[in-house]
Amino acid sequence: MALYSAAAAVLAGLERGDGGIKALVYNSGFPRVRQLYALVSETLRYSPVLEKLLAGAALLQAEKKLPPQLAKVLVYDLLFGKGLKCGGRWKALARRHRARLEAELARLKVQRKVSRSEDLLAPAAAASPGASQVPRYVRVNTLKTCVDDVIDFFKRQGYSYLGQAASVEDLRALSGKKFLLDLHLPELLVFPPQTDFHDNLLYTSGHIILQDKASCLPAFLLSPAAGSHIIDACAAPGNKTSHLAAILKNKGQIFAFDVDTKRLATMNTMLMRAGVTSFQLAQQDFLTVDPGNPKYSKVTCILLDPSCSGSGMVNRVPREEAAPSAERLQALAGFQRKVLSHALSFPALQRLVYSTCSLYQEENEDVVHAVLQERGSAFRLVNAFPSWPCRGLAAFPGAESCLRASPADTLTHGFFVAVLERHGEGAAAPSSLPVAAEENPQHGEGAEPGAAPKKRKRKKQRVKE
Repeated sequence: MALYSAAAAVLAGLERGDGGIKALVYNSGFPRVRQLYALVSETLRYSPVLEKLLAGAALLQAEKKLPPQLAKVLVYDLLFGKGLKCGGRWKALARRHRARLEAELARLKVQRKVSRSEDLLAPAAAASPGASQVPRYVRVNTLKTCVDDVIDFFKRQGYSYLGQAASVEDLRALSGKKFLLDLHLPELLVFPPQTDFHDNLLYTSGHIILQDKASCLPAFLLSPAAGSHIIDACAAPGNKTSHLAAILKNKGQIFAFDVDTKRLATMNTMLMRAGVTSFQLAQQDFLTVDPGNPKYSKVTCILLDPSCSGSGMVNRVPREEAAPSAERLQALAGFQRKVLSHALSFPALQRLVYSTCSLYQEENEDVVHAVLQERGSAFRLVNAFPSWPCRGLAAFPGAESCLRASPADTLTHGFFVAVLERHGEGAAAPSSLPVAAEENPQHGEGAEPGAAPKKRKRKKQRVKE
């Protein structure tokens, strides 16, 4: 029952505008945060369907003590999820209404002229591209395995591998048990949106990371060399940290900061499961970290993904009143400018990636422009990933060097990424930023960082079913 109650509490918090799904899940106190996150996300994804089923079956009218958020969670798991494996008296209540709910589901499928439950999501996706349209992205954890072995594993589980995608439309067309290698990122596999891997052996063993494609861009574009010292300034829950470690091949050092004790504890567990060894966690506000501390004298790269409005997250409750006020945006942007300026003050810094999951110019282009003006000519924007289709808004000259992502254009969460490099005296030689996988088929000694592998060696741990 604790799982369903926690999920219902998160849904209620989302409806009140208390925060984003990630923050509410991690602050819930529920011990199995990934299980909770998965249940909440999937319930949100099916929310329009669940509302129709609840109304058609008159469940809330029949059970007046049943909170609507809890009803959604229970009906999701009963009809689309794991089948109510826990729940106590509420499970018994939901099962009493099972026949009526299943009849409503069958009626809805006939009305929509679909045969599969996931096809009920399509109308909402067509009207407003969102969670039901974004594929399931799976990042192969190269600290433990390699892409070829993961592909073989899924093929043994009955999935059909279609090769590397040639366009975003290829990703959009995925259905059933088919999957592709992403067209941009060389260690990212793409499955249909409804695919759930939270109970898959590869996920539970840390061989794969469930991470949205846009969220993979910051570490990919930072592209640190093996042996580098890196700061992950606002690190929890740790997916980007584990991605950095994989790029480093665990050779180097990652200093990861976050102010929340629970988030750090969860992050430590996740990093250990992913096989990350080259990291130091600190419960500390990054703004209090002294750039002159000798401990950070070799830090050449910083990944900065600060707190933001979260307006690009497609699994947020779509309510107009949930949009941040002008005062809230101003406060967030002020903090973001402050933390970005602080990050650029580390003396050995050569490259920094600034990213948010926000759609607002105030948190993105405006922040970068203000800090670059403040810093004079010390740092400059790099034209990162030239083949990426969505560029920064024309807020200032050169803003097109930044990247944006959206469900409609890139089939990802909404995201913003800017790459800054030191310029002028003391700067390192110009770097080669990662390019699209299809532009660089070679991968190995002397290849461009981030290029797609031509042939992947099978020398990591092989996962057996």
